[in-house]
Amino acid sequence: MAAALTSQVALLRRGSRVFFSVNCHVHSSGGVTSKEHYKIVVLGGGSGGITMGARMKRKIGAENVAIVEPSEMHYYQPIWTLVGAGAKIITSSGRPTASVIPPGVKWVKSRVMNIDPKNNTVFTDSGHKISYDYLIVALGLQLHYEKIKGLPEGFEHPKIGSNYSLQTVEKTWTALQNFKEGNAIFSFPNTPVKCAGAPQKIMYLSDAFLRKTGKRSKANIIYNTSLPVLFGVKKYADALWEIVKSRHIDVNLRHNLIEVRADRREAVFEDLDRPGESKVFEYEMLHVTPPMGPPAVLKGSSLEDHAGWLDVNKHTLQHNKYANVFGIGDCTNLPTSKTAAAVAAQSSVLQRTITKVMKKDKPDKEYDGYTSCPLVTSYNTVILAEFDYNGQPLETFPVDQSKESRIMYHMKADIMPHLYWHGLLKGLWGGPGPYRKLMHLGMK
Repeated sequence: MAAALTSQVALLRRGSRVFFSVNCHVHSSGGVTSKEHYKIVVLGGGSGGITMGARMKRKIGAENVAIVEPSEMHYYQPIWTLVGAGAKIITSSGRPTASVIPPGVKWVKSRVMNIDPKNNTVFTDSGHKISYDYLIVALGLQLHYEKIKGLPEGFEHPKIGSNYSLQTVEKTWTALQNFKEGNAIFSFPNTPVKCAGAPQKIMYLSDAFLRKTGKRSKANIIYNTSLPVLFGVKKYADALWEIVKSRHIDVNLRHNLIEVRADRREAVFEDLDRPGESKVFEYEMLHVTPPMGPPAVLKGSSLEDHAGWLDVNKHTLQHNKYANVFGIGDCTNLPTSKTAAAVAAQSSVLQRTITKVMKKDKPDKEYDGYTSCPLVTSYNTVILAEFDYNGQPLETFPVDQSKESRIMYHMKADIMPHLYWHGLLKGLWGGPGPYRKLMHLGMK
């Protein structure tokens, strides 16, 4: 099955190159450009970048907007949780970047090498020097498997996978299918991560798969997390604790993965509460959530905060130093979970902020930190966590969303991908805020 999926990925990639070549009259790739100044330049072609490109196109016209993005493929990464558990196929997650760039918007197919906000200029690896009136930074974050000793080369061995990258997500499914007996270990790193619930989702799905295949009695499922809590919002954490107890899952808090000895199937975790102490776990299956960090291009620039993230106002998404620079999504230092749902809510606020700034007015709409994490707890149930900056539940539906729900699973697996491709990336979906008020009769 893995070989077949690999073949499908190859076909999809070849298809993307064909699609790109026949659409070159609309989107320019790297090389010489006919125009070097744009009213708005968007850095990054992920969910935040494409969304804001679409919104700004409607605001000021496609010819005034450029998106800088090197990748030929765009992926809906939230579905990789289900790919790693065999519930979806990898080809369902990707589309050619050329197909999601808003028509008419300039696609600069290059990598950002340097940002000079003092002179309103961006430099790319293909030699572009692009000036702007306004800059939207949507560069996402970087995965750092190499910060774990023994990785990424350890992925060449069996029994180990990670749902966080295109190259390793299918290895998770292979490891799960080939599980015989022993420890199934799932890690959470000592850094900010995108979709903080994902490391648990694959754990619950693995538990369900092993029960379905009659192997659960031979498995010790272990969740080793660097965090001092199971989940950051107490309402949902309490519900998750009940699930791990009922399913006999072992949870070790404040345990951080520092080394993988893939040839011996050993994972080494440091005890964050006892500096210098570590523990070796043997595994039959290991799912790795890598350390993550800000885009390298921000480091050393005047755009970063003390930790390297884009330094923006948490309510307006405007940069704290440069009034014509804005940020969205995973690259920012916004103190909320890094998810596509957060990007949706941020996008409507950011559009309003930029509109006001262009008119020399003060921003008047505030982002409240809304984010959502559909916590997949089996092949047909989800706990839909929704919350704000204060870690308070901000639920859309007039039901207790801390309860496992089949309907919420279908939202995660079937409705949300459609909403992503045809709503968010078109700049038409700004989160469920208006619907929440309707659902709660204006009382919430």
